[in-house]
Amino acid sequence: MSQKNPLAWVVVAIVLMSRCLFAALSTNGQKTDRPDSNTWRLAEPIRYENLSVFPVVSSRSANTGGFSTLYEALGAGEAVVTESGGDVMQRSRDGRPVAIPEHRGASVNQLVLINRGSRPLMLMAGELVSGGKQDRIISKDRIVPAGAEPLPLDVFCVEQGRWSSGAQFSAGKLMVHPSVREKAAVDREQSKVLAAVRSGTTSGSGIAGGPGSSSSAPAGQATLPPRIITGIASAEAPTQSYQRIYQSPQVGNSAAPFVDEIQGHFARHIAELKGQAVVGVVVAYGGDMAWADIFASSALFERYWPKLLRSYVVEALVRPQTKEQASLDDAREFLRPLAGRESIESEPDVYSLRQVTQGRYVEIEFEALRPANITLHTLKIHRTS
Repeated sequence: MSQKNPLAWVVVAIVLMSRCLFAALSTNGQKTDRPDSNTWRLAEPIRYENLSVFPVVSSRSANTGGFSTLYEALGAGEAVVTESGGDVMQRSRDGRPVAIPEHRGASVNQLVLINRGSRPLMLMAGELVSGGKQDRIISKDRIVPAGAEPLPLDVFCVEQGRWSSGAQFSAGKLMVHPSVREKAAVDREQSKVLAAVRSGTTSGSGIAGGPGSSSSAPAGQATLPPRIITGIASAEAPTQSYQRIYQSPQVGNSAAPFVDEIQGHFARHIAELKGQAVVGVVVAYGGDMAWADIFASSALFERYWPKLLRSYVVEALVRPQTKEQASLDDAREFLRPLAGRESIESEPDVYSLRQVTQGRYVEIEFEALRPANITLHTLKIHRTS
């Protein structure tokens, strides 16, 4: 370009300035604290029966103390959930009347939530909200800002056969097991969610351990038939309640020692890591890499770990038993970034969900956009159906 053409240089300068301005606006002037798989390191797995849990260690840990969880907020009275059109939602935080959006009557796939607390409220797909006319689960990861107007909340029913008033809504320390959570987070179809609840697992017998795997349980561990969930619920009431599964002797007596065994080994294993930040886990059933839950900080992971562990164990109980085991290399390969179809869903200035699908693998990144750009949770799934 000739230096004798000042107009051309002006055009170039304007183009460069426009690009810089666009980049600044596209990130709201903030740098996203996005997890980098290069900073993740997998520790040796904790194994028990057909379940392998690989701790994910990171050299980075974001400040996530400014977010509350659903369990914490409901327990402290900082959040309230009701059926659509419920009277409790007719008032805002300061007591003024507010208009409830659209639905005035109760809807099986929608609740209403208000965050009365001072912190943004973090919700995760698969969290169980019990009470009301039916038990439901959260349909997707999302954030409810502090002081927001009553929010229509998309949910999925995990209880069939009841549509009558029940107890006040509460969020127990329960997360539905991966086969059900997958249908909520990825398929987002009520019929598929209920089908996964009824069948126990969407995994075929060949997925967990391969065609040559053994179907007999190791000594001391009872294997639950894949369709035990239907039998447990229908035997005790004319409703198929997911919470009843956890409370039943069949699952409870098998899950409790299983959870204790994994938790004991996990705690000792973490202590040996000498203060390194454990931010999540990768989960395998037999030789099948199945699931990963990774968080922005070790503190946030610890708040969800108890309910996540119980969900992994319930899945293990209804998966085939096998002598095959996933290796550390298998887990590393599972965490490799996907290169497939990408979709983004967002609520401006609140949160975004980025989903990448490659074959039967799905990765979902859940990012908070306020008060800072932080990828709070990364979910990775090997789809079972």
